[in-house]
Amino acid sequence: MRELEERIIREGIVREGEVLKVDSFLNHKCDVALYDHMGAEWARLFAGKPVDKILTIEASGIGIACVAARHFGNVPVVFARKTESINLDGSQYRTQIHSYTHGRDYHVIVAKRFLTPGEHVLVIDDFLANGCALNGLLEICDAAGVSVTGIGIAIEKGFQPGGKSLRERGYDLQSLAIVEAMDPKTGSIVFREQ
Repeated sequence: MRELEERIIREGIVREGEVLKVDSFLNHKCDVALYDHMGAEWARLFAGKPVDKILTIEASGIGIACVAARHFGNVPVVFARKTESINLDGSQYRTQIHSYTHGRDYHVIVAKRFLTPGEHVLVIDDFLANGCALNGLLEICDAAGVSVTGIGIAIEKGFQPGGKSLRERGYDLQSLAIVEAMDPKTGSIVFREQ
């Protein structure tokens, strides 16, 4: 998606440790118009596939998933929580993931009543690097007996193994921008041709 790539080049900041900072429009300050265009593109890419719900993980995926849901007939959005809450009641699906960005492990939780066996779920998230968060969400989908229609990612770091692994496992993974290389010294970002 050219619009997203242009924003990444214009506003993205490359940092040491293979970090791409895009908080000025994607995952801190939210450009809702861009989110809407991303949702429209995922709707085009997943056209004809059944989507009963969208699943994401807090916090950065929530806004993107909610706006994208408008392009899939306003399907419900379910997000995996990274923290316990007194409001969580009933039985839950749980798994542990490692956050590359935060350098720590999280227990993620989805209430069982929000995923029904046999449903078709589209997984949406802002970043894909090593795939830890997505693998956790896929474990929850498997435990819930739902079918994963596809995976929509805003920005994939193509030089890290997450995307390749998911595609090799047969998932329909559609990333809107795939970063092939980036250099913290020069700030340069190179995208994979799609």
